[in-house]
Amino acid sequence: MLGKTVETALNNQIKVEGDSSQIYLAMAAWAEVQGFEGIATFMYKQADEERQHMLKLVKYVNQRGGEATIPAVAEPKLDHSSFKTLFTQLFEHEVYVSSCINELVHVSLQERDYATHNFLQWYVSEQIEEEATARTILDKINLIGDDKGGLYLFDNDMKTFSGQAAADATSANA
Repeated sequence: MLGKTVETALNNQIKVEGDSSQIYLAMAAWAEVQGFEGIATFMYKQADEERQHMLKLVKYVNQRGGEATIPAVAEPKLDHSSFKTLFTQLFEHEVYVSSCINELVHVSLQERDYATHNFLQWYVSEQIEEEATARTILDKINLIGDDKGGLYLFDNDMKTFSGQAAADATSANA
C-alpha cells in the first residue's frame, strides 16, 4: 500500500513524464515542418517512449492501492531558433528529469517504501541512457558545425539512431 507522501511524489513524476512526452512531440512537429525527417522520426519515437514511462507510473500507483492523477497538458515553451538549440534544451530537460527521479528515489527511501525504491531503479537506469543519448547527439551536432552536408547526414542518421548504442558507448568509456 502506498503512503500518501510517496503517492503524491509519484503523481508529480507522472506530470514530469507527460510534460516530457509533450516536449518531444513539439520538437518532432517543428523538425517535421523544417524538413528534418530523421530528427522528426527520432522525436516522435521519444514522445511515445516518454508516454510509456508515464503509463508505467500510472499503473504502478493504481496497483499499489493509490490513485494516479492525470495532469493537464501544458504547451511546451521551446526556443526553435536552431536544431542545436533544440537538442541543448532536450539535454537540459533530461538532466532535470534525472533530478526529479533522484528526488523520488530519496522520498521512497525516507518513507521506507522499498517496493517503490525497487520499482524506480528502472527509471534511474533509463535516465542514464536518456542523458547519454542527448549528450551523444549534441556531440555530433558540435562536430557538424555549420556544414550543410553534415546536417543532411546527421538528419538521415537520426531515423535509426539508437539511444541504447549511446548509453553503451558512454558506459564503455567510463
